Amino acid sequence: MSGVFARSLVALAALGSVAVGTVLAATSGSQAAGLLEKNFWLSGPRYDAMVPLCEEGFPLGQIQRRFAEKEGKFWESRLEIVGFEKVREVAFRPWVADAIPRRFCSATALVSDGVKRPIYYSIQEDSGIIGATWGVEWCVVGLDRNWAYNPSCKMARP
Repeated sequence: MSGVFARSLVALAALGSVAVGTVLAATSGSQAAGLLEKNFWLSGPRYDAMVPLCEEGFPLGQIQRRFAEKEGKFWESRLEIVGFEKVREVAFRPWVADAIPRRFCSATALVSDGVKRPIYYSIQEDSGIIGATWGVEWCVVGLDRNWAYNPSCKMARP
């Protein structure tokens, strides 16, 4: 009988300490973060502004792969971008200095249906998968079927 009594007493003591802790936490006022709490690992973004150039292989290859994937998966189309012409930079970091570094570009996409279409794209620092690489957003005029950058890819430009 004394073993059961001892276990009950321990359980009752644990329950009482949880109840007291809950009451104290609920009644004590919250305080603002202290000096160390404000500055510890909260230094904000640190960008290097190291973004590939418009004509480099990474962004153009990414656009070609994703365009073919999007057309095949969502639109049951076999369209592909077979090449690019007149690649040029439109703007680099056009907004405030602390914004994510972006390079805005334009080109002419040579599509597999034989039509040359304008394309607008941007390359962003640390915007790829889990922030480990560059992110690329793009829009081919006339093939923005879900109107994500409507009208005429205007929202893909700076």
